[in-house]
Amino acid sequence: MSLRKKILLLITISILSFGCFEDNDDNGAYASEINDFVWKGMNAAYLYKQEIFDLSNNRFDNSDQYANYLNEYDSPESIFESLIHDRDNIDKFSIIVNDYVELEQYLSGNIISNGMEFGLSFVPNSSSEIFGFVRYVHPNSQADLNNIKRGDIFNSINDTQLTINNYSNLLSEETYLINFADYNDNGTEEINDDSISSNNLNIEIQKLPLIKNPVYHHSIINSENGKIGYIMYNQFVSNYDEYLESIFSEFKSNSIDDVILDLRYNPGGSINSAILLSSLITGQFENEIFNTEQWNTEIQNYWIENDPEYLINRFISIENSLSMNRVFVLTTRSSASASELIINCLNPYINVIQIGTTTYGKYQASVTLYDSENFSKQNINPSHNYALQPLVLKTLNVNGVTDYFHGINPDYEFEERPSNMGEIGDLDEPMLNFTLELINSRNHTKNSPEAIGLIGDNFNFEYLDKRMHINKTPLKLSHENKL
Repeated sequence: MSLRKKILLLITISILSFGCFEDNDDNGAYASEINDFVWKGMNAAYLYKQEIFDLSNNRFDNSDQYANYLNEYDSPESIFESLIHDRDNIDKFSIIVNDYVELEQYLSGNIISNGMEFGLSFVPNSSSEIFGFVRYVHPNSQADLNNIKRGDIFNSINDTQLTINNYSNLLSEETYLINFADYNDNGTEEINDDSISSNNLNIEIQKLPLIKNPVYHHSIINSENGKIGYIMYNQFVSNYDEYLESIFSEFKSNSIDDVILDLRYNPGGSINSAILLSSLITGQFENEIFNTEQWNTEIQNYWIENDPEYLINRFISIENSLSMNRVFVLTTRSSASASELIINCLNPYINVIQIGTTTYGKYQASVTLYDSENFSKQNINPSHNYALQPLVLKTLNVNGVTDYFHGINPDYEFEERPSNMGEIGDLDEPMLNFTLELINSRNHTKNSPEAIGLIGDNFNFEYLDKRMHINKTPLKLSHENKL
């Protein structure tokens, strides 16, 4: 059963079993219709329900009390935010949207973007000024048409220096002027003597509808120790699963000896796509446990008592799987959610050699809830377009490992330097070159530890910043969950 269907089933049972009041409309109550949807959705499925007093099943004695509670909030956003558990530390990811069509487009890889994928860091020797560095550019995007390239540096937007206080507002604009700069490392590996200076190159770009292909690059590399399949995969999008399979078919037909999975810019996405990718890399663990799920107490207990198998996701059988006993995974702080799921859940089975910097630290998954009787898109309330994307479960590997709040540390530290980004797929690109030397048994006596650091990236300005989602529904919920 798909995750979406599971959630639907669970939520239906949740409504029947745990509801403590009648529908407001039936009682003449004047509570906000959308606020009612928000509370019921969070009460039915929210992972941290037990931590929120206002989500208790016995919170309200009658429908009038419930209606008065809903009317205390002047917007769906305000009541939703009041129901979030520890926003700063635990639940950074649950969101409410006022247009589920845009959300659905994002989850399928269609978004509003200028096509420039970038990282953000503090200017050397500053704790307030920020600069950006371009990681890659999507083909045929506004950034591509304006000849913006990987490795380009910018320090101002709309002629205003980026700072910790203004960068979010400036980069959130639909159209903005990018003020480019030069990065000078003074010929040393030290950061303290680096400097950034404006270069008078300015380009205005606009965010427009864009289809992002999550597979940015793939190739077969002939190395000293055999053939290596290299793939840069930048988002887990189920619409591209067949394309992903075709790439691994090419790898298999060429009898590759190793796989380099480049997830350094991958913020997450579909759990099902993560299971597919892990099964393509391996293949020898068909039907073994990939991961287990931990929902809120009510949903978890229901499945344990009725069908524990619903809490388990297993490796699947795929024709073009490679039966690898090891995989090299490239990561940065932007590697999150389903990217971390791959690392965590493959670790008990094969040798996962992680190269780069520590990952983000995201182990929870969400699901889309619509305003309908069972929170599916069937018979949805036509009076508004609000939807919820709350966290509904935690993921655990077969050994029960979860809660990696601070990310997953690499086996070999290697930080990208804005002054020397290289070209993706080029054998001399620094992080790929480091990995190839490792595969070719050249001992690295000196790693490249994190010195510049990452304070943000372009995903901070998109719908689901580093979120994982699923395609099943708790008790009779209905929507696709994301990591």
